[in-house]
Amino acid sequence: MTDTTLADTTVADTRAHGVSLTDAAATKVKNLLDQEGRDDLRLRVAVQPGGCSGLIYQLYFDERYLEGDETVDFEGVEVIVDNMSVPYLDGAMIDFKDTISEQGFTIDNPNASGSCACGDSFH
Repeated sequence: MTDTTLADTTVADTRAHGVSLTDAAATKVKNLLDQEGRDDLRLRVAVQPGGCSGLIYQLYFDERYLEGDETVDFEGVEVIVDNMSVPYLDGAMIDFKDTISEQGFTIDNPNASGSCACGDSFH
């Protein structure tokens, strides 16, 4: 795997599923995994039907590998995307914000043509 660092964003070779993770997001995921005290978990990113715009993102820790999963390791943070979600997430960037106005994970997805006002769902 090759890494290219752009400002504060680490973009790894994401050909497996097309999702990338910023340094801030990778650090936050590592901290959360350390708090869990488990080394068998990875970050799963998925798209599910739902929400007011048609599709919702799901980010959660998972210990399973499912048939058709695509995985990429970001300096110790393994990100898994199921094969049904890959087309919706190809080119997406996951970041973590911790400011006065924003806190939490964000997904910048070039495949989303629109989203709802709350930002939890897209189409």
